[in-house]
Amino acid sequence: MASEPAYPLLSAADFLEIEFGEKKAELDNGVIRMMAGGTARHAEVQANIVAWLRQRLRGSGCRPYGSDMATLTHSRSIRYPDVSVFCGRDGRENDNTKAFDDPRVIFEVLSAGTARTDLRIKLDEYKALDSIDTIVFVDIATERLRIVQRTAVHGWSDVEHGEPVDVPLPSLRLTIPHDEIFARD
Repeated sequence: MASEPAYPLLSAADFLEIEFGEKKAELDNGVIRMMAGGTARHAEVQANIVAWLRQRLRGSGCRPYGSDMATLTHSRSIRYPDVSVFCGRDGRENDNTKAFDDPRVIFEVLSAGTARTDLRIKLDEYKALDSIDTIVFVDIATERLRIVQRTAVHGWSDVEHGEPVDVPLPSLRLTIPHDEIFARD
């Protein structure tokens, strides 16, 4: 029989009011989980994706964000995807918003320490969001991609690609080239 934790679980709203200073944390079902920084390659791949999307989405009403922008996945979880795209949130009224709950696209750049959580727990949370169309897991070690895309209201395509593949983003009417994701220049 499971017992209640000896401490109260945090709500997403309460979590967003906490100042962590230079440290970074996520809220995982009401529990604060501290996050470590990534490697240079992780940061480079993340920047590649954001830069490519920013150029192509300018003026569209959609905007890519890096891992400083939170995604509210439910009332007790706040996630910081490596890249997320939100549409219709580019007005000044959102300048001080700390989390949105309606991403169209999410990219998670995998690392050994986060892959298990990203591929299981976060995937389930992201798929539960009605707004999301595409979730991409980027393996920087093998330069392979796993693309999870909505095919119907509750239907999903989930394909792990062994060879280089460009990533279609139907809700954005874009396809991001594999070579742009993993570019080293």
